[in-house]
Amino acid sequence: LRRRGRGCCVVAPIVLHGRAWGELYVARAAGAPVFDRGDADFATVLAAVVAAGLAQTERLEEARRLAFTDALTGLANRRAVDVRLEEAVERHRAEGVVVSLVVCDLNGLKRVNDTHGHAVGDRLLERFGSVLSLCGAMLPGALAARLGGDEFCLLALGPSAEDVVEAAGELCRRAGALELGEGVACGVASTGHDIGPVRDARRLFRLADAAQYRAKADRSDLPVVAGREGPDDPVVRLADEATPPAKTERRRFRGRRRS
Repeated sequence: LRRRGRGCCVVAPIVLHGRAWGELYVARAAGAPVFDRGDADFATVLAAVVAAGLAQTERLEEARRLAFTDALTGLANRRAVDVRLEEAVERHRAEGVVVSLVVCDLNGLKRVNDTHGHAVGDRLLERFGSVLSLCGAMLPGALAARLGGDEFCLLALGPSAEDVVEAAGELCRRAGALELGEGVACGVASTGHDIGPVRDARRLFRLADAAQYRAKADRSDLPVVAGREGPDDPVVRLADEATPPAKTERRRFRGRRRS
């Protein structure tokens, strides 16, 4: 205290969840009145207020985390994707940054659930979630998410379209090796490909979704990429039709088989 020019101090512990988190330290200059019992009591109350504020901040952060996290896989959820995709498309429109979306459907989940039970199906979802995260790590800053059920996605802002396609291809390869799984149907839509202007998040999602259902229809073990076949790409045409992609459109793709 003397080295710092202080004459007295009062210290009150900050206790969070029953454990010492830190301390509240107050000092007075040398020559100032010495702290009394009332000052110590006030410091104790102030430390409790600080602890309550920290606990509330933690609760709010946890609530926010849960609101944007899939409980089973620990990946981001659909709400998180919606928010990030809107932001990514705004960056693309303002700065021309490449934004890409990979939408995939885990094949064979219903069969696993029906044959082995939902607990085994959940483990398959968890394993695929780990594979998705691993492949997402190939794309700096990518968001790996479970949209719901057996549908997942990767959202990338910045990496080139070809890097995203490469990561999607690795995802297909690794998914095909999962025990009890039947691979994954994977669709890619990127502003780095010939898909026309992307003015809103909804269009990019429709393109990736349409590409995924094309992959499902063709039973492809490689990702289907929107815009790869040029301006007349059937995936792009389908996604841009006036009627939003729905079961009728999915049936149209399923009616097309590779020879």
